[in-house]
Amino acid sequence: MKFSNMPYERVDLESFSNDWNNLVKHFEAAKSGSEQFKIHRMLTELIKKYHTMRSLAYIRHSLNTNDEFYSKEQDYYDENGPKFVKLVMDYYKKLVASPCREELEKHLGSLVFENIELQLKGFDERIIPFMQEEGKLTTTYQKLMASAEFEFDGKTLNLPMLGFYLQHPDREIRRAASKKRTEFFMEHARELNEIFDKLVKLRTSMAKELGMNNFVPLGYILMERNDYDKDKVANFRKQVKDYLVPLASKIHEKRREHLGLDRLSFIDEPVFFRDGNPVPQGTPEQIFENGKKMYSELSPETKEFFNYMLERELFDVLSKKGKAGGGYCDFLPLYKSPFVFANFNGTSGDIDVLTHECGHAFEAYVTRDMEIYEHTSIGMETAEIHSMSMEFFTENWMHLFFGKDTDRYLYMHLASALTFIPYGCMVDEFQHIVYENPDMTPAERKEAWRELEAQYKPHLNYEDDPFFGKGGYWQRQAHIYERPFYYIDYCLAQTCALQYKIKMEEDFKSAWESYLNLCRQGGKLKFTQLIKEAGLDSPFEDNCIKHLIKAVEPLLEKYAEKI
Repeated sequence: MKFSNMPYERVDLESFSNDWNNLVKHFEAAKSGSEQFKIHRMLTELIKKYHTMRSLAYIRHSLNTNDEFYSKEQDYYDENGPKFVKLVMDYYKKLVASPCREELEKHLGSLVFENIELQLKGFDERIIPFMQEEGKLTTTYQKLMASAEFEFDGKTLNLPMLGFYLQHPDREIRRAASKKRTEFFMEHARELNEIFDKLVKLRTSMAKELGMNNFVPLGYILMERNDYDKDKVANFRKQVKDYLVPLASKIHEKRREHLGLDRLSFIDEPVFFRDGNPVPQGTPEQIFENGKKMYSELSPETKEFFNYMLERELFDVLSKKGKAGGGYCDFLPLYKSPFVFANFNGTSGDIDVLTHECGHAFEAYVTRDMEIYEHTSIGMETAEIHSMSMEFFTENWMHLFFGKDTDRYLYMHLASALTFIPYGCMVDEFQHIVYENPDMTPAERKEAWRELEAQYKPHLNYEDDPFFGKGGYWQRQAHIYERPFYYIDYCLAQTCALQYKIKMEEDFKSAWESYLNLCRQGGKLKFTQLIKEAGLDSPFEDNCIKHLIKAVEPLLEKYAEKI
């Protein structure tokens, strides 16, 4: 079924509750584990319907935030989502306390129970009003970002479209585009501060209601981190500061030389070459035609997957008025279909979408028939390995998109993968500071960001920019508002993806088989177990980053020689 034909029907809370509670009563009355398991499967079908309809509403709302119908549907799920969660959590309490638990664990696996017990720690009926308000505030932020309109180059642009000019080869055009962006953030500075201030206070109140000192432990629970804690993450960030920041500084110095500048400015941050970054050739239609060729040749599994996505129109990638920013992959369980949302803007990022988001979608596709629905639920640090590694596995086909600029793209892509990790760690450390000190003022938060920039990105120079130069850059990072603590996942995953890059240089076929197996595992194992089985080093191990850089730096130099 094509995406446009997928019927949407609001999941009515009262009707859902009646069906759900009726099945839960049968679950409690069941005399055996096998009988309870059958009822659990029936409850799972109800969850699938809820997830599908909520995702359809979310996707269609983000495709056009001005659409009144789906805007109201999104409001409905923001308001009632926590009530649905309560129904599930009430059942989960009964599931983990079942006298037949041992038999149920044979069907579902012990990790499912471990994850459920973790989720139960992060929920109580008392925090429902906080969750409802949190949903409304994050939707307000999303709508604010989607509302940005710029008159530039004779066109009306939104934020993603402006991104094309922020990477323009002409430095004065970059400066002018950057000024436009700054004006928008300056105009909405108070609103941005107020939304985030309310979110920090709300999340802190939720944590305290659950008996925690601050939001940090709750944030880890909500991210379902079941085998590492903030101390392990802090050790990873320290490795990045010690070993990766110096390499990133070398990359930025090389960039300065390529650009022929005395000193880099933040307006040069996205640009690698004086005559501009490599840009994809052809129309979006041609890009997808080449994408079809690429995935057809990569493997039989990716060929089948990409054809499935195209036939069912499961991509929406063109930027347009009212469309939310960013890119994501969602999954519609009833239709066993991933969906890829993006905003093409004529930059190399368009191809990164075709590889990154398709990495997510590919994993969702190969696990869509998993017998146990819970096994399709994966931690975000695992999910991002699927996406970031796919960016590297598809590099042999980049000539289809970049032609004579392919070598420059390959250098830029590897360099960007390395320089991203310090930025991602900075976002993570910032959030730890903010939630460990919830009474910070907006000015104090911005000062904390500036101090972190000096540690993680010492090359940065904001000139006299009145917003970003005052520590406001983090306010354009949607994750910080919408998904707290969802960012270090990218860094952990990038560390694993870079290991795949090294492996594929040695033996592409073996590396691909390892990756394919990783995808097929879904969420059957914990993050550190999954990567161990895949033959990857844990990012939490001492010297992991040191060893990674030793292996990847010669590869970067080899790429640099070709440009």
